[in-house]
Amino acid sequence: MSVPEHVKTPSRQPVYAFVGNPNCGKSTLFNALTGLKQKVGNYPGVTVERKIGTAYSQHGHPMTVIDLPGAYSLAARSPDEAVTRDVLLGHRSEDTQMPDRIVCIVDGSNLERNLYLVHQILDLGRPVIVVVNMMDVAENAGLRIRIDHLEQELGVPVIATQASKGRGLIELKLAMSRSDLPLPKHRWDVPAKVAPAVAELQASLQDNDQKPPLIARAEALLLLTDQNPLRVTGSAPLSPPTTALLEQWKTRWQEDKTDWAGSLVAARYEAIGKLVESSVTESTPQAVDQNTTDRIDAIVTHSVWGWAVFGGIMTALFLSIFTLAEHPMNWIDAGTVALADGVKNLMVPGDLRDLITDGIIAGVGGIVIFLPQILILFFFIGLLESTGYMARAAFIMDRLMGKVGLNGKSFIPLLSSYACAIPGIMATRTIEDPKDRLVTILVAPFMSCSARLPVYLLMIAALLPPGEVPVMTKVGLMILMYALGTVGAFGFAWLFKRTLLKGEPPLMIMELPPYRLPKFRDVLLQMAERAGIFLRRAGTIILAISIVLWGLTTYPKSSDDAPPAEQVAQSYAGQAGKMIEPIIKPLGFDWQIGIGLISSFAAREVFVSATSIVFNVEEDEEDTAPLLEALRAATWPDGRPLFTPLACLSLMVFYVFAMQCMSTVAVVRRETNSWKWPLFQVGYQTGFAWLICLVIFQTGTALGF
Repeated sequence: MSVPEHVKTPSRQPVYAFVGNPNCGKSTLFNALTGLKQKVGNYPGVTVERKIGTAYSQHGHPMTVIDLPGAYSLAARSPDEAVTRDVLLGHRSEDTQMPDRIVCIVDGSNLERNLYLVHQILDLGRPVIVVVNMMDVAENAGLRIRIDHLEQELGVPVIATQASKGRGLIELKLAMSRSDLPLPKHRWDVPAKVAPAVAELQASLQDNDQKPPLIARAEALLLLTDQNPLRVTGSAPLSPPTTALLEQWKTRWQEDKTDWAGSLVAARYEAIGKLVESSVTESTPQAVDQNTTDRIDAIVTHSVWGWAVFGGIMTALFLSIFTLAEHPMNWIDAGTVALADGVKNLMVPGDLRDLITDGIIAGVGGIVIFLPQILILFFFIGLLESTGYMARAAFIMDRLMGKVGLNGKSFIPLLSSYACAIPGIMATRTIEDPKDRLVTILVAPFMSCSARLPVYLLMIAALLPPGEVPVMTKVGLMILMYALGTVGAFGFAWLFKRTLLKGEPPLMIMELPPYRLPKFRDVLLQMAERAGIFLRRAGTIILAISIVLWGLTTYPKSSDDAPPAEQVAQSYAGQAGKMIEPIIKPLGFDWQIGIGLISSFAAREVFVSATSIVFNVEEDEEDTAPLLEALRAATWPDGRPLFTPLACLSLMVFYVFAMQCMSTVAVVRRETNSWKWPLFQVGYQTGFAWLICLVIFQTGTALGF
């Protein structure tokens, strides 16, 4: 049989799409094949992450691999599933080419559920490789999968793998290296009452949407399965004739009270059930492993002990941030000092030298020094996701989330926001209810992201001198900041669900993945990716802001013999700070802190570099903490200390609640497709931050603190 033109493997570099249900090991296989040869971004028009990597065949030829978002079905219910569907159907040809071949990864321990997506993809008539992953989990559950029989029934290569240990990777690479992949031969019976509609829609898709026959048939089945197909920005719409024909059929069936969608789903599952029945045999499960999982879950999901475990993990995280990162931070600090001294020794005194040492090196170095602590944060988050604990954390949070009008599905985006609000907001695309999704977006920035970490650490160091205060006191103060953000998020979620976005909390249906040994390769890749993002941010946005801020604090110049504090006060930045001082003075902040607040609207961590520049910190080999000494020495005009314990606490609380990240504002704008919600977000968060800090500082002052 000749291969149709639209499925022939082209002479160019082949493009593979990796697809599968969430938690099936898809990303682990993708990372194992592509390593560091990955590009991560977003699909244009929608905040869904796009990962593209390069793998190499057994003959050394490059292959492009696209890791598509996890999906349970091509009948999309969320933006990430819609992107997966549209890439496979060729609806995103403007930004993502239609893949030549598809690798379907399935969880061997949940074969029937996973084969539903595979069954839909086989309808496309494209070359497919099916990967049955987690074979060890399936065997422990007493399942024996007849791989050869499955391959014979589907007509495509079927590879057994255990991605966590690298088993089956060579076989998968060999299959991907084939130039003669067979086309699927699976058959299933479309219900007779739906068949005429499928035929008419297929013809319309071919004639009016220029779709090849098999893809047109597959899309017709999807359009009829999904009564309200989700459309996302950046994907090509259906032609008007096809849309009109689809509506005609829906109207006809609704008048006849025909459950056409249910009959299609039932027919597909009937075919899948027969396939699984003939391909899987059951034996006695390995009770030891199952009992171990049950014993662990009995503790980590317990109504009391589960919270204790969660609290212990968070305490270990923050304790590590203060202890393990100490030496790397000292090395970075020493390197920054040596670099500044080297520049001073090579250059004659003047504005250019001051720009490099006091603007660029002090500004960027003041941020880069926190890289070890941020990497520790991402390491812990990656570890929790890799072992399967993250889903348990969402499970124990479901009851609490229900009290504020949300469910446990909102917890995953909120927890992701501890690292950065941007991926947290992107993760809300898995929430099906639009109101719940919007509420989660509106409160996600309250969760203390890694950009706040430098501010917290600086204020805690200024508030609690090293050697004088136990480290657990610092850990407790850090946990308090994170707890405040969490309480703020839950409080406003409760408020929004009862006012602006009323609605009943939906039931949560969440799969608890099996416990696995951590995939350190994936965790380290994630850390390297986030470190690269952080350093690029330091080398671009923060570098630019540091240069601009140095100029604003240097000009216009006062007399040459004026002290540094007077020079900053007379500068453009000083004038701007003094303009807002009447607004922030009741919070315990002066105009110098005001400069940092204004600068950090671009990015929160800029506050640290801005403070280094405003207080004219001089790097000194004899002093490893010049910024802290400058903060402790800063005073009000009447000689009172500026950074008192109460002022430091007020400043930290301000950064807990205030919306100071333009990148997050831009993502919320894209996610909600409106300026209404991001502007509302900036207003209510910053206003609440001002109000709560006013109460804290004025109350503390009245009590004599």
